[in-house]
Amino acid sequence: MRIYVDADACPVKDEIYRVAERHQWPVSVVAGNFIRIPEHPSIERIAAGAGMDAADNWIAERAGKGDIVITADIPLAARCVKNGADVIAPNGKPFSEESIGMTLAMRNLMTDLRASGEVTGGPRGFSPRDRSAFLSALDTAIRRIQRAQTGF
Repeated sequence: MRIYVDADACPVKDEIYRVAERHQWPVSVVAGNFIRIPEHPSIERIAAGAGMDAADNWIAERAGKGDIVITADIPLAARCVKNGADVIAPNGKPFSEESIGMTLAMRNLMTDLRASGEVTGGPRGFSPRDRSAFLSALDTAIRRIQRAQTGF
């Protein structure tokens, strides 16, 4: 049981650290290069390398059933869901086997539309409501996994 954080652009790292400490879960903070983390024995920093998708590959190779992955990267989410991990976006949206196919298809469509000039702009800004939804989703995922591990 571990939380993997796709850390390069994650706006909820501090929240992850607090929840993980409360539940006594280890955290792997994975980035392409150096990233600051708190000094804590259960939080490890992983500099996966500057190569294309190095951090994503590092996470996808390790995350599986009983783990939680925090990422906004849809292709990484798809890989981790396939491996059995619980995956949550920083805005609290959970990715599941049922939802990931449509989410990936929509991401690819929007990428194509942006490339053709049809769509401009990006996603809406991160809000306090997103932070609250994330905290709730993370706590729910941890409790569900703990219940499954103990059989209760």
